[in-house]
Amino acid sequence: MEQIKNLNGISKGKLSSFITSFLESIPGCKKVLVIFPDYTRTDFTDRIAPLIAEKFLSQNGASVDFLNAGGTHRKMQDAEISKKLGFFKKPAGSTYYNHNFDDSKSLKTIGKISKTLVSKKTGGYLNEDIDVTVNRLVLSGYDIIIALSSTAPHEAAGYSGGLKVFFPGISGPEVIDLFHWAAVLIGLGSIIGTVENEPRDLINAGSEVIFKNISAQVYSFNMVCAEKENNVVPAGLFIGSGYEGFIKCYREACALSRKIHVKYIDAPLERVVQQMPDNYDEIWTAAKGSYKLQRPGVLSPGAEVIIYAPYVSVLHSNEKMQNELYSLGYHCRDYVCRKLEGGFNVSKNAAAHVINASGPGTYDSLTGSETKSFKLTLATAITERECRRLGLGYMDPKSLKKYDFLSPGSLWIEDGGKYLYEIKKKNKKPEVLNEDKFKR
Repeated sequence: MEQIKNLNGISKGKLSSFITSFLESIPGCKKVLVIFPDYTRTDFTDRIAPLIAEKFLSQNGASVDFLNAGGTHRKMQDAEISKKLGFFKKPAGSTYYNHNFDDSKSLKTIGKISKTLVSKKTGGYLNEDIDVTVNRLVLSGYDIIIALSSTAPHEAAGYSGGLKVFFPGISGPEVIDLFHWAAVLIGLGSIIGTVENEPRDLINAGSEVIFKNISAQVYSFNMVCAEKENNVVPAGLFIGSGYEGFIKCYREACALSRKIHVKYIDAPLERVVQQMPDNYDEIWTAAKGSYKLQRPGVLSPGAEVIIYAPYVSVLHSNEKMQNELYSLGYHCRDYVCRKLEGGFNVSKNAAAHVINASGPGTYDSLTGSETKSFKLTLATAITERECRRLGLGYMDPKSLKKYDFLSPGSLWIEDGGKYLYEIKKKNKKPEVLNEDKFKR
């Protein structure tokens, strides 16, 4: 593994030098695939992709293709992809691909995770094999595959990045459904912000199957970044090759991410506004404003979490997913599980989302009474009538004023969904800022 990191930020020159030096160590290749994070991820892909293109497209007859590892997120337009990759326009000799998770023609099933392991990792909640299905592009004779990923706390994987870019990032709907469902059955609060956990074990197991079927040499470029004045500040880049290289890079990235992406509070919160950034343009992604507050003790019993995103008008841009979310509503795990046991037909991925967004709670099937640990309220373009129908609170976005959230127990978070909040531990030692580390 090779790395460069600095909590204060890596200069453009040092970052470019590090990347260029590594790329020069790779022999000439005619056919390269770059897998990259989608529009929902904050990272510095735009500082890496042009250097990759420059390195390999300078060779006659070479091609560098780009695959968006979007999971179930909406497709990106070519202009969006170019901006994400740092190109003025699509480079000659390259093709842009969106991962189509629900297009069977673009997928191939190459193995499975045994139900024995699945049952063990879900505490017996799931007792079935998980088919490992992956985008056919990674099996299409590329000389090398470079997988870009960014690491930050994640509700279903502990931290994002690393092998998650393959499984479930470019997997099929069954994989994505079962992965997120397995995570939600274990519980968001015990997963998010942890490096080693049961869902991550399933990610690793599925990815190991994928790697055994890929003939190309695969490299991990695992990014960690901070943000300052709305600009991305590269804080770390970890490069490794092969399955074990991905694991090592991920663990180092998590250690750095924890120093950057976790904020500590002194006492539980009673009212919180998460002001969501523009790239979270559906409740499907804006719900990170709820996820990042669910570490134990952060919210007081009965607290209110307000998702402030006036531009958001849909739960999901995919019509099928949107309909599933409306038909189910936002409820706790006990409620949703009882509905599914009764034959209610929605995807496990949709079910996992509403549980994660709603947070912990209880449901008494005899009385039909549901009690949630906190109230989730939308201050968006979704109407009050729709919010009530979904089991969510409603606020007019125009009514929200930051000065109303200055009292003890209240908090207005401008960079909504980007940081994980935890209760400050007594006698916690302050973090020491690192100097530049440039290892080869």
